Amino acid sequence: MIYASPVEESLATGQFYDQLATPYYLSPDKLQSDYASVRFNREIKLFRRFYPRGPVLDVGCSTGAFLAQLKHRFGAEYETLGVDVAGPALDYAEAQGIPVLRESFLEAEFAKGKFGAVTFWAVLEHLSHPRAFLSKTASVMAPGGFCFILVPNFRSLAVRLLGSKYRYILLQHLNYFTSTTLARLAQNEPAFRVVYAGSSHFNPLVILQDWRRKGNPTSDEERSKLLKRTTGYKQNPAFVPLKYGLAAVESVLAKLNLADNVVLVLQKAGDYD
Repeated sequence: MIYASPVEESLATGQFYDQLATPYYLSPDKLQSDYASVRFNREIKLFRRFYPRGPVLDVGCSTGAFLAQLKHRFGAEYETLGVDVAGPALDYAEAQGIPVLRESFLEAEFAKGKFGAVTFWAVLEHLSHPRAFLSKTASVMAPGGFCFILVPNFRSLAVRLLGSKYRYILLQHLNYFTSTTLARLAQNEPAFRVVYAGSSHFNPLVILQDWRRKGNPTSDEERSKLLKRTTGYKQNPAFVPLKYGLAAVESVLAKLNLADNVVLVLQKAGDYD
């Protein structure tokens, strides 16, 4: 696994994300994209496959968009809670009716075995101690419960084509995973077994834009605008043929573990089905 060393104190404590919340996480383009109906389609499809109902903890919940989707689509089937350290983002989540905890997951106190599912959507890459987070996760999960992890894929087609020009090589990304290294991290936690491993998402616009920028940094504003643009394409009926074409390409890349993200589902030891 590739990781940053040393780690800036603001990144280790989470203060960095408290400061980033207003200019990035709360930017209109980012919020519109995160709360769009298409935003978490892949994640929710996978989530529902393993966990159709019950208590859920979303670690690194930010503005609460994933939990809001669960609430909107499935109503009372899930009891949701988010935890994060980015105050302004959590203010927004609470305004949407999402229950949250405003503290570090590692320091928060939960009833033993409280949750049937814990999610880490694009979170582990930000953590200075990811193994500690997985150990804590095991302690708060019910036997047979599921942990869902999604991280950027450091062996994706985008990384292979762009190298150091890739926009998601960021100061705040402390870990860079491949399917192999993420599985190895999970296997170091004896309470879990891997029940699903895959690769998902593909955005050719990222490759095109980053290639044109020739390694120049991509601003948070530019990232937000691209998210909004991509979301608009997904929602526009005129782009349905293109959508199916991209889905076919993504399927091929996923089989080769070359899609943009690595996805892992872990199950805690207990009464396996």
